Amino acid sequence: MTRDLDPPASALAIAAHPDDVEFGAGGTLAKWAAHGCVVHHLVCTDGSKGSWDASDDTAALIAVRQDEQRAAAKALGATGDVVFLGHTDGELQSGLVEREQVARVIRELQPEVVLGHDPWRRYRLHPDHRHAGQLAVEGIVAARDPHFHPMQGVAHWRPSTLLLWEADEVDHVEDVTPYVDAKLAALLEHRTQLRSTMHIEVGADDEDAQRERFRRRVLDRLATFGRTAGIPYGEGFKRIDDL
Repeated sequence: MTRDLDPPASALAIAAHPDDVEFGAGGTLAKWAAHGCVVHHLVCTDGSKGSWDASDDTAALIAVRQDEQRAAAKALGATGDVVFLGHTDGELQSGLVEREQVARVIRELQPEVVLGHDPWRRYRLHPDHRHAGQLAVEGIVAARDPHFHPMQGVAHWRPSTLLLWEADEVDHVEDVTPYVDAKLAALLEHRTQLRSTMHIEVGADDEDAQRERFRRRVLDRLATFGRTAGIPYGEGFKRIDDL
């Protein structure tokens, strides 16, 4: 088990949907941003399936979720780009076209650290998470080697470290104890997801209690990682340095 990378100069978090970054690595990114790291977001899908209301206007939902993601990034203190690839929610693939898109973003933004979903997590249900994780891994390979996608006209780039959240075998923990509030604030910027993901019914008589249950759920998860590293609250990752 390793602990606490030195805050990198720049980091890129690659996620399937708006809000995935904040769930997986929000505290870590808030900590790094506070230490001067330029934090970037790359969201692979348009988030158009992110509602339980069948009558929702999906075009409007896409626009709102992009605004929510930008607000969440700001709540973390992120000052980098927020990039949307715009693939249809639920239909993401990890093919050559998508890999080239991710490689281009890595080359253009030149992050020292890349973060993403662990594509090898057992019993994963959501295909977008698996494909987004695969794109993070394979996008690094394509971005680092000069003979991949030379038509891009962008210099190749090799990050130093990959951190995968949702990992079955966590071997790296970041202490996020002072940044729990920033993580929670960023998560709550994803207002379209309050009902479906966070189980908060706005306007309900017990809305405050529902918000507290969500807060407790997040803290309990962070405490689980923290215990493995002897700290109050942590975020856990599979760490890969040989890139």
